Formats: sequence, structure tokens, C-alpha cells
Amino acid sequence: MAESTNSSVKSAVIDYCTKCLDQPEQEIRNPPGRHDSLAVLIMDKVTVKVMSHSCKMSDITDQGISLVEDLFRRREPMTSMDAIYFIQPSKENVVMFLSDMSGREPLYKNSSVPKELVNHIKCDTSVLPRIGALREMNLEYFPIDNQAFITDHDGALGELYGENVESTRRFDACLNTMATRIATVFASLNELPFVRYRAAKASDDSTATFRDSIPSKIAAGVWNNLLKYKSIPNFPQTETCELLILDRSIDQIAPVIHEWTYDAMCHDLLEMDGNKYVVELPSKTGGSSEKKDVLLEDQDPVWLELRHAHIADASERLHDKMTNFVSKNKAAQMQQSARDGSEISTRDLQKIVQALPKYNEQVERLTLHIEIAGKINGVIRELGLRDLGQLEQDLVFGDAGAKDVINFLRTKQDTSPENKLRLLMIYACVYPEKFEGDKASKLMQLARLSSEDLKVVNNMKLLRGSSESKKTTGGFSLKFDNQKTKQAARKERTDEEETWQLFRFYPVLEELLENLSKRELPKNEYSCMNDPSSTVQESTRRGSVRKSHASAAPAAPERKAPAQSMRSRRTATWARTSNSDDGYSSDSVLKTATKEFKRMGQRIFVFIVGGATRSELRACHKLTAKLGREVVLGCSSLDDPPQYITVRSRRTEQGLLYFSRLVTRRNSNHLRTAAMQPEHCLLQ
Repeated sequence: MAESTNSSVKSAVIDYCTKCLDQPEQEIRNPPGRHDSLAVLIMDKVTVKVMSHSCKMSDITDQGISLVEDLFRRREPMTSMDAIYFIQPSKENVVMFLSDMSGREPLYKNSSVPKELVNHIKCDTSVLPRIGALREMNLEYFPIDNQAFITDHDGALGELYGENVESTRRFDACLNTMATRIATVFASLNELPFVRYRAAKASDDSTATFRDSIPSKIAAGVWNNLLKYKSIPNFPQTETCELLILDRSIDQIAPVIHEWTYDAMCHDLLEMDGNKYVVELPSKTGGSSEKKDVLLEDQDPVWLELRHAHIADASERLHDKMTNFVSKNKAAQMQQSARDGSEISTRDLQKIVQALPKYNEQVERLTLHIEIAGKINGVIRELGLRDLGQLEQDLVFGDAGAKDVINFLRTKQDTSPENKLRLLMIYACVYPEKFEGDKASKLMQLARLSSEDLKVVNNMKLLRGSSESKKTTGGFSLKFDNQKTKQAARKERTDEEETWQLFRFYPVLEELLENLSKRELPKNEYSCMNDPSSTVQESTRRGSVRKSHASAAPAAPERKAPAQSMRSRRTATWARTSNSDDGYSSDSVLKTATKEFKRMGQRIFVFIVGGATRSELRACHKLTAKLGREVVLGCSSLDDPPQYITVRSRRTEQGLLYFSRLVTRRNSNHLRTAAMQPEHCLLQ
């Protein structure tokens, strides 16, 4: 296995795929007397997702692939072309492979291949001579970011945490597949982790349920797979990183609270299909506006720089970028001179023509983000999210109570049902006693929400059980002492840099990871599958290829929280990068990201069963800079509030309670109307 310890979770997939599409097959696809031979790539539904999360079509065609086909669709015979099969090692896939084999075709696999399937291929003597090569690829995860991946289990909450599901086949299948896919991350990155997990309650605890043991079951599955990988050549034999397995019960506020970063606001308030957004831009010919599909992803340097910035700060920085770009770009200056009536020399015209392609590309990129930020700010004003966001964060930090919530529901009756439900879900997390008996029904009546919405709040109890009697590190529990003072679900961070208002919130995950880095996680709450002595841990850390520099970082001085002013608080410096000609860093971000990872200490991986949020992804990027260790987030799915808060309970034919995501937003028409407002004003 090639060394990949400095790769990101996304680049590891790209490296493996490109090498296996190119290097091993050069002699097969280009034998003597035959050059530039093209091939067909055949994949199943899982391997298509693996590829699509990491590679573009141009990346595949650059490796000599002329056509991509679906294994289970009828295909035209192409006897003159070689084929590469990139498929899962399942019986139905092998049967399909054997049935349509023709020509000299290398076969590739994407996870451990059972011997019986290899023998099944060997038994077909007519096919065996036609196989050019066979290789196993441990790539069964889906990267969504350089520091994040999913296992593609959108229904994990229902399959693992529903009522009476622990004895079903779906429960076992979900656990096993999730554990296998997590393990392939470490195989592809050539890492062997300390496998830590949220411990289950004691068996004699009357409140213990099967749900408490899910992180430990997944941890055991991951460790069993990792033990098999130790036989792979060059795979580490001693631990090189940390893995912490959690579930959604650690923090039920993060999925529903309004996160005020550019990235989170795009996915929360705009109609997006994954990372694709349809934007209406002014026509270049002066006619009606044109619709354009844009991808908000790592290849866009402006997006990469601003995605974790507060939306108001992102808006200001975009304005500064455009102003600085126009003032410093020669093509823009010459065009302005032409408009003013000044004469332009032939040499200047030549310079304008040469600079125009890059000029147009940069202007189009900045204009796109200014348009998106303007629409977000329009939706914020339209829905009155500033007041709602302030109340949400005041509740979390203990600055608001029942009277504030009741007053909001009475005076802000035009608030959308979705946002009222999100507010009450936060309220239920901080004040669970307010939803006992008929109190919940009265709150729902005041908010003008239905009994179906009450089920959404009640479903939180299925996860809350493991958090009520077990304190979370840092005092973040969902059940508090019966006291008359206002309750809080978070402590103020006094060691943080000054940030924008409505930027106080941080997920529980952030403190858990900081404690993990400092080795301060309580052992009675967080166990380890391969728990070493402190001596072994220290020697492993010193002997690792990835040296840890976290201990060298000086402790931040304690500060008092600054006054709450929307325009006087700035984005923390970890979310900003070095300056560039157009205001701040853009293109330089892409060039330096990978280099920075190579100089960091041991990686920290964290996996959240039941889905993660964009605030948790932001926390991982933030801690990477703060701790000097790359923090990688894994999850069963990455959920945005429009998906998470529309979770509804339903009864199946077997009478089992499941969580089901209904991705249709209940106020989508209202938001779509608001999003189309052509306002570009900053958040005031």
C-alpha cells in the first residue's frame, strides 16, 4: 500500500483512483505497437458515489477513460476497447461481471474481496484468461471536504435508534457497513488509530438502553477491520492517530440552531441541491437574466476562503475584494479610461485583450458570491432571523428563559412554522422539564404548531436518554438541577478571539476534541478499544511520522467577552488567511492547504453516528489551526436544518417507530420568494 499519511481524505481517493486507472494498466492498455488506447470504466451505484465525491469527469478522462457505464444497465458491446471494472465485491456484481465479460478487461475492487467470490471467478475458465489484473481498493467512503467524509447512511437514526430495531437485519447491516466504511478511511490514509468511543451505561443502570451501546458496537467493528489491515504490506503496526466515535446524543442543539457562517447560511436559507446552486445573473447581452448552475466547492478559492466566515463579514470582505480588484487590475483600469474618453494606445489594447480572460473569470467569480451573499441577507431580513438568532443563542448560554420564549411566540406570530419548531427544540434541550405532561401541548398551541410537530420534539427523547444521566465533558448535559435561575447548555468561551455577534455558539464536539487532544477525556465516559499505557502512548507519539506540535502552542490568555456589537466584532483569525491582491487570500488558499497538513502532528478523527452539522465541520477546521493537528470529521450524513428539523415520526406496518427525513421544506415557497429579492445590503 502506498504511503498516504499526508493526504487528505479527498485527495487519498483521487490518488488511489488515478493510480489504479493509469499506472498498473499501462502495459495492458498500451502494449507494443498500440498507443493511446482508451478504455471504458464500469461502476456500480456505490463506487459511482465514491468517484463523484472526489473526481470530476475531466479527472477520469485524463486517465484515458472515454466512457463511464453503469454495471446494471444494458450496454452496447465494445469489443475493440478495454474495460476497467470498479465495483463492490458482492455476489450480484461478480455475476454481472462474468455475464458481460468481453475483451481484455482488468477488474478492480473497492473493499476486501471474499475468497469465495475470487474462487467463483476462477471457476469460469473462459473468463479467467481475459482478466488483465485484479486489485483490492479500500475506498468505501465518500469525501465531502478535505477534512470530512460520510458513510452515506441518511437513515441511520431510524435504522439504529428507532424502537425495537436492535434485533432487525437492517440494524446489523447498518452497523456492519458503517464500521467497514470507517475502517477503509484508515486503510486509504495508511493510519492506525487509537479507537475511542462514547461508553455505554453500566448494565445495572435502569435507564440503559441498546442505543447507549451503538458507539461501542461500531468501535468494535472498526477495530476488527483494522486488525485485518495489519497484514497489508507497509500498513502501520503501531497507532499513528486518534479516532473518537460519538453519536448525535452528545449535542441535539447543533443540528437545529441557526449557524451564521456563509457556508451554513447558503445550505440553510437557499434552495440548494447538495453543493449546486442555481443563480440568476444579469445577461451579458443586456436581455433578461440568465440562470446558471454553480458548484460551491473547494475548487472555488473565494468559497474556500469565506465559507467559515460570518455572513456579515463575508459580505464586507466580498465588497472589499471587488473594490481592490477593480482598483489594481490593469484591464479594469484601462477599460475605465476608455469609458472616460481617454485615448488608448495599441499596446494598451493588446494588454487589455491578453488580460481579459483572467479578468472576466475573476469578476464573474466575485459577482457570483456577491449575488449569493445579497440573497442570504435579503432572506435574513425577510424572516427576521436576527431577533430569532439572538434568542436562540441567549437560551443556549443562559441569558434567556421561559418568559423570553413565550414573549417571542406571542409577538412574532409571523415567524415561519419551521423556525418556531427549531426554537422549541432548543428550548426543550435547555429546559426539558418544560415539556413534561401537558406543558408541551400548551407551548405548541401558543406557537400554532400541530401535534405532528410535537412528535418531532418527543423523538429527541430517543437520543436524549444517554445524555440525561451521564454528564458530558464540560458540563454540557441536557438535564439540569431544578433551580430557579436561568439554565445554560454552554459555557461562554473566555479564551476566544473577538468575533461577530450571533457567533457565540459552538458545538459540544469542539470541547470534546480539545479534551481529547489534551488527554483529558474521562475514562469512565470514553473508553478505548486498544487502550495503551501512558508510556506506550508517549513513545508512539514520538515515533510517529507525523510529529505533534500541539504541546508547543502557548495557552491563550484569558479575556473578557467583548460588548455585543454586530459590526464591531470580527471573524476569528483562524478563518482568515494571508492577504492577496484582491483584498484577502483566495488562490493562495488552495496552494497552501496541503502543505500545511504535512507539517502538522498526529491526526484526530471523529465520527458522529446520526449525522453531523456544518457548525461541527467548522469546529474541525478551527481546531486544526488551533491544535496544530489535522482534525477530520466523519459522519453517517452531513445534515442541514431543513433536512434535520423536518424529522417526523411514523408507524411502519410492523408498528416500529422510525425517524424519517422528509426533505421537502415546509416553507419552501416563502423562502424561495424571499431568496429572489435582488438586495445586496449588508446585515445591519
